[in-house]
Formats: sequence, structure tokens, C-alpha cells
Amino acid sequence: MLDKSPDDLADLYAMDAVHEFPFSSPGFPERYEGREAVRTGYRAAWGASPVQVKEVRRVAAYGTTDPEVIVAEHVVVAAMPPQDTTFTIPGLLILHVRDGLITRVRDYMDGLGVTNARG
Repeated sequence: MLDKSPDDLADLYAMDAVHEFPFSSPGFPERYEGREAVRTGYRAAWGASPVQVKEVRRVAAYGTTDPEVIVAEHVVVAAMPPQDTTFTIPGLLILHVRDGLITRVRDYMDGLGVTNARG
């Protein structure tokens, strides 16, 4: 995420993975179905965004009773050129992983926080 590489991100996913955005922002999809959809979707989103990710802070990670599921809280610290004013966007991920690959993600991100940072 720091270098906004859709290829590096997509390579973490199983071929039939699903990435869902339950709190989707206007104009943003509610889900990507399959590794290539993740790659294409993030290439478009990150390519169109001037936001520069400065840091991803891990707040907490929680195991669950299911060994294939983890819940992770994080905060993205980013900047919006040309002002370079930093802002933070909290998020929560529910990740399902099997055989070392992501099979499902529920991605709860403050999309309106990004919109507000853009002005």
C-alpha cells in the first residue's frame, strides 16, 4: 500500500478471492470478485488518486476462533499534494486467509475522510 502497487497487492489474493467494501463511497464499487478484479480495481483507484500514503500504522490485530480469520485495525497517514497536508484515515479489515493467500476481505475504511481531505 505504501507504494500503491496494485500488482503486489493482487498477488496476495487467491484467484477467486472477494474483496468487499461494506461502506462504499459514491463512484466506488462495493466489491471486487477475483484476483484480477482486485488488480484492475486498485490500479484504477490508486492511479486516479493524488493521495500519497506516508505510513500505515497497525493499531491492533485480533485472532478469532476460526484459524483462517483475522481482524486488523489500522490507520493510514496520507498527504494530498500540492499542500502536502497530512491526514489520517482509520480502517478495519476482516481477512480470510487459506494456504497463505487472501480469500476474502471485508474492508471498512473511512472513505468520506478521503473525500473530505480532498476538499
